Amino acid sequence: MRPISAQRIALFGLILGILGSALVLPGSVKTQSKGSQMEKATFGAGCFWCVEAVFEELKGVSTVVSGYAGGERPNPTYKEVCSGKTGHAEVVQITYDPAVVSFEKLLSVFFKTHDPTTLNRQGNDIGTQYRSVIFYHSKDQQQTATRVIEALNKEGAFSNPIVTEVSAYTEMFEAEDYHQEYYANNGNQPYCRLVIAPKMEKFRKVFESDLK
Repeated sequence: MRPISAQRIALFGLILGILGSALVLPGSVKTQSKGSQMEKATFGAGCFWCVEAVFEELKGVSTVVSGYAGGERPNPTYKEVCSGKTGHAEVVQITYDPAVVSFEKLLSVFFKTHDPTTLNRQGNDIGTQYRSVIFYHSKDQQQTATRVIEALNKEGAFSNPIVTEVSAYTEMFEAEDYHQEYYANNGNQPYCRLVIAPKMEKFRKVFESDLK
């Protein structure tokens, strides 16, 4: 695995600073007091195997479920989604305790662990099913996501404009059983070793204090 570069660490620091300043705006989702109910966040950031593995390690996250959202056909199969004809994106739905981990923190992880500037693509995974997308569950989530994107673009956090879609959540169809906990159960598979493992190494270094 390649060690995280100084340039990458600097970029992460810039994004964190922008997120911190952007999220004090009125209407932002604030961390709630203890005893609050669990909330949900739904993100698409390329292959859901990678995204699931990342968010499962965060403190305050109860469950992460891989699935399909944003399409037109009910109960699509993985094969149908991969055809690009159903309109669905591969997503993860995160159930989290806002008293432990805020929506702002989830967004920070989201933007730092994938490339939000490539349209319908993450690395060698190409197609609308791999699009960068935030499906918001509330107006507060919508406002926060929109303002963060605007702030990141304004500050030039990435070399290209962010193309992340921000859409209202409607429904998610849970992916087949073999997709759930994929990295945990298949860590020795080539895709896991070559793609997911290096991403996890970088993620753990940057978010060490936020891990379970």
